[in-house]
Amino acid sequence: MNFKELLTEDRAVSPVIGVILMVAITVILAAVIGTFVLGLGDQVSESAPQASFSFDFSAGGGNGFNGGSSDYVNLTHEGGETLEKSSIEVDGSDGGVNQSSPFPNATISAGDGASYNEVNSGETIRVIWTNPAGGSTNTIARATAPQ
Repeated sequence: MNFKELLTEDRAVSPVIGVILMVAITVILAAVIGTFVLGLGDQVSESAPQASFSFDFSAGGGNGFNGGSSDYVNLTHEGGETLEKSSIEVDGSDGGVNQSSPFPNATISAGDGASYNEVNSGETIRVIWTNPAGGSTNTIARATAPQ
């Protein structure tokens, strides 16, 4: 066989390219269909909202942040996305935080605030968002009470 003939011979190129393209299309279609059938498509689109909160810790009693029931935190939504009140929870690492003044509306937007009392010294306060579609939770803000 001549070397020039080998370089100009292209009889098998077209079927090989066709098979590669068909396999690639099949794999892509299977991945897309599998994602939506298994419900992964819904979870990809639901990410935690972007919101900023400020924490103002205050000692209401004469004993400062020593575990007194009058120690509190004022939580204020500073900016970002508007949140549904039903999907937000405020939790303390010691488990003793109680809401004393709730957010005023069904939605929480910039400037809205709430108060939580029974904050202990060094306790970490978290704002937790729960996905309304179910399942996942995300901490969108956190702060620690002063010692």
